[in-house]
Amino acid sequence: MRTLNVLFLCTGNSCRSQMAEALLRHHHGDRFVAYSAGMEPKGVHPMTIEVLQESGIDTAPLRSKSVTEYLGRLWVHYLVIVCQHAQESCPRIFPGMVERFSWQFDDPPAFEGSDEAKLEKFRQVRDQIEAAIHRWVEQLDATGQLEQVSGGQVG
Repeated sequence: MRTLNVLFLCTGNSCRSQMAEALLRHHHGDRFVAYSAGMEPKGVHPMTIEVLQESGIDTAPLRSKSVTEYLGRLWVHYLVIVCQHAQESCPRIFPGMVERFSWQFDDPPAFEGSDEAKLEKFRQVRDQIEAAIHRWVEQLDATGQLEQVSGGQVG
C-alpha cells in the first residue's frame, strides 16, 4: 500500500495541527505522510513540544508553516481541519483530496489558568487528538477506504 498525504489545518499551526501531524507520523507513519499548516502561522508553542515529548514523540521535524506552502504544491488525500476559525477560512479543495474532515478541539493556548493548569489542558487536547486519529484510521480500515484510495499499491 502506498502512503497517503494528510494535511492538518488550524489557524496558527502552533498547537493542535502540530500535535496531529506528530501523532499521525508517530503512530501511522508507515501508511500516511503527515503535514500541518496554518492560515496565520505563529510558531510552535513550547507546551506543544513539551507534551509531545512527554509521550515519546519526535518533535524535531515540527515547524510552523503557512497553508500557502502546500496549496497547489501538495497532493492531499485527506484534509483535517482542527479548529473552527480554519474551518471557516481555509481552502475548500486541494488537488487529489479524497475527503475533508472537521475535528474541533479546544485551543489550549487560549485556556486561562496557572502554568500547570495550561499544561494539563495541552495534555488533554493531545490525548483527544491521539484518540481521534486512532478512531479515524480504524474506521478507514473497517470500511476499506484506505485500500480503495491507495489502490492496493506498495509505495
